Amino acid sequence: LGGFVGLMGSAWLLNEGLRAEEAYDARAVARPPAIPRKLFGAALTGLSVAMIGAISLGQAPLGAVIFGAVAGLAQIVAFGLDPMRKKGLEGVDQMATERIARAIDQAEGLVRDTTAAAARIGDQRVAGRVERICDQAREMFRVVERDPRDLARARAFLSVYLLGLRDATVKFADIYGRTRDPVVLGQYESLLGDLESSFTKQRTHLLEDNRGDLEVEIEVLRERLQQDGLTPR
Repeated sequence: LGGFVGLMGSAWLLNEGLRAEEAYDARAVARPPAIPRKLFGAALTGLSVAMIGAISLGQAPLGAVIFGAVAGLAQIVAFGLDPMRKKGLEGVDQMATERIARAIDQAEGLVRDTTAAAARIGDQRVAGRVERICDQAREMFRVVERDPRDLARARAFLSVYLLGLRDATVKFADIYGRTRDPVVLGQYESLLGDLESSFTKQRTHLLEDNRGDLEVEIEVLRERLQQDGLTPR
């Protein structure tokens, strides 16, 4: 039973490690995962197999350790190790790379919170729309990674945009989950439409290096969020 629990824990660690590696590979600027989940998973596999061999199968201690080591190494060979090095852009200094990685990590956290809240809504159509908006935000992350000069302007918008989207989604999921009120649904979908429109305009201004229009767009979005009670006045 202990060996089974250990193997299930190893499978969970491996899955989480593969997800973290996929996110790392998708980004131009990234830090390695804080916890090497794939490596820990392989170690747990080896320990579980060794324990099963020694206790359940009655193997000699040396034989059980060898079987465990082979199982752990086989998992490493099959799935590889976790990313271990920071990944940055050519010609960008280390401090700038760190700022970009930190800003995008924070934005990714807001996106994850938003999708988790959307999953609680219980409406696949609305949840899918929120997911599409989050995908658009991730596209903006890639734009910033390719041109770090856009970081300061993009951060100003994304902090308002993603915070507003997350807070609105959490608030809507709580209220709609209790009431199923169609009026509340209509208000939330109206806000989603405004957020989508603002994002499209902001991305255009960012790519065109149009600072004035971008600042106007930030103020318009901030005012709309204040009207809906999602940010303080």
